[in-house]
Amino acid sequence: MATGKINVSVDNIFPLIKKFLYSDHEIFLRELISNATDATLKLKHLTSIGEAKVEYGNPIIEIKVDKEGKKLHIIDQGLGMTEEEVKKYINEVAFSGAEEFLDKYKDAEKDAGIIGHFGLGFYSSFMVADKVEIITKSYKDEPAVHWSCDGSPEFSLKKGKKEERGTEIILHIAEDSTEFLEDNRISELLRKYNKFMPIPIKFGTRTETLPKPEDAKEDDPAPTQEVDNFVNNPNPAWTKQPTELEDKDYKEFYRELYPMQFEEPLFHIHLNVDYPFNLTGILYFPKLTNDLNIQKDRIQLYQNQVFVTDNVEGIVPEFLTMLRGVIDSPDIPLNVSRSYLQADGAVKKISSYITRKVADKLNSLFKNDREEFEKKWNDIKIVIEYGMLSEDKFFEKAEKFALYPTVDGNYYTFEELQEKVKANQTDKDEKLILLYASNQEEQHSYIEAAKAKGYEVLLLDSPIISHLMQKLETSKEKLSFARVDADHLDNLIKKEDTQISKLSDEEKEKLKTNLEEVIEDKKYTVQLESMDSDASPFIITEPEFMRRMKEMQQTGGGGMFGMGNMPEMYNLIVNTNHELVSEILNTKTAKKRERLINQSIDLARLSKGLLKGEELTNFIKRSYEMVK
Repeated sequence: MATGKINVSVDNIFPLIKKFLYSDHEIFLRELISNATDATLKLKHLTSIGEAKVEYGNPIIEIKVDKEGKKLHIIDQGLGMTEEEVKKYINEVAFSGAEEFLDKYKDAEKDAGIIGHFGLGFYSSFMVADKVEIITKSYKDEPAVHWSCDGSPEFSLKKGKKEERGTEIILHIAEDSTEFLEDNRISELLRKYNKFMPIPIKFGTRTETLPKPEDAKEDDPAPTQEVDNFVNNPNPAWTKQPTELEDKDYKEFYRELYPMQFEEPLFHIHLNVDYPFNLTGILYFPKLTNDLNIQKDRIQLYQNQVFVTDNVEGIVPEFLTMLRGVIDSPDIPLNVSRSYLQADGAVKKISSYITRKVADKLNSLFKNDREEFEKKWNDIKIVIEYGMLSEDKFFEKAEKFALYPTVDGNYYTFEELQEKVKANQTDKDEKLILLYASNQEEQHSYIEAAKAKGYEVLLLDSPIISHLMQKLETSKEKLSFARVDADHLDNLIKKEDTQISKLSDEEKEKLKTNLEEVIEDKKYTVQLESMDSDASPFIITEPEFMRRMKEMQQTGGGGMFGMGNMPEMYNLIVNTNHELVSEILNTKTAKKRERLINQSIDLARLSKGLLKGEELTNFIKRSYEMVK
């Protein structure tokens, strides 16, 4: 038997592994199964080219828990190692980066995922074990080897008793890590990290129900048998070519990824590229709401079918993190810090590719089946609008398929919309005014007034639409969006100079004084306007700029500091050409005039959805008195 010291100049490397990586200590199993997978796939390659003169067969990886002996076994049927290879790969290469590791991460205790970057994958075992054994036999005609280490730089190496090729790792689980002797905990880790590993992984057995014999009675229980429990799907959908899959295959894989998700995805995007980087995957568009706090981190990142993370920020463009699915790329390191990913050139190329691929898929869906695309618009618009805001290249591509729905249920691209409304909705300064509503019920009277003039009214109700309108107005010439309740229509789309008022300047001043005496609420600014005599006598509007800036502030960005907390401000527009306004002005009795003003203003507030609580109760009471 040989003994020796592992080739590392820092004696306390093992405590440091625990200290620096303890927050991520569960990944030891992922690392060991990844090693076992590599050893098996390498053997497959060597047998296929004739370099290994052995039968590859149908190898598996097996995980065994010995709770009584406090041991965890990871067994593979791969390449195995000779004594020289154990010395080289376990005692020397694994610690070649130890000094660099210590130097670089001495102040980064919370920076997880740095093991594999320095070839320390196997030694992650010592995060949960106080002794580790390796029993291995090479596919070459050489004796088995038994290596043992108790978590110090000391190791022993002797001949092993293993007869079959492959490697068995035995972890003697430490007292502070006995959770890894529980079947449920191991099952949880295998589901999380190894669900789609390319080699079958066996963990225990399961009971399988068999068909009843033909002569069995109805009350007879179905026979059962114990079978090997394989925990993974070695051939997931994303590893196949799109031509091999049908729509039902994609839906079945979605259910495999998200067993608790009952709604089917709207559509999928199959990613498959091998130059200038390797990337495969499937992204799904789920049904989305207008809630910006929708759960993200549902896309799973894999490296050669090994789960890495579900925090794909930096790899997937932020606006697509609301999607679901899988991305697999060998070009993304298995164990790296967030800052490393953000600076990595390959990762940036991958992000750009995914953006382009998603835009091309959306454009294809729009062109091939516009009717179906329109039906799905409300479920996907939040992603597309977010993408248009955050990615200029996506914005350019989205011009072809981004839709602008109207209150009447019609859908237009921007180009179509522009063509349809420019004749009627271009103001005297040659600016195109796009009218919109954010709530069809609350703004119904304003919508109807606009439609009566032949104007098209869009229905734009997503929480980030104010930001997008701002971007559209700055990227296109002579364009302005205006919500239908931002002003009266003659002001929103100014065609001519204002109409002549029936009231003199003195009468206007008197009317304004009468109104301000009654209106106690300081959030209303009285604005006298000369309008058509058949237009509403009193209209409450919310100035577009102030309201939009508040909305942008509340959803992040835009606007002035603190604007999101400013009180609501409204204009009370009074139509000086309406007969009711003339009646108010000519009423001699102050009490009657006050009642008419209150009733008129409350009707305007009711139309705007602002009349609530005690004020609504008083309005109803006053209305009954007036109709007695």
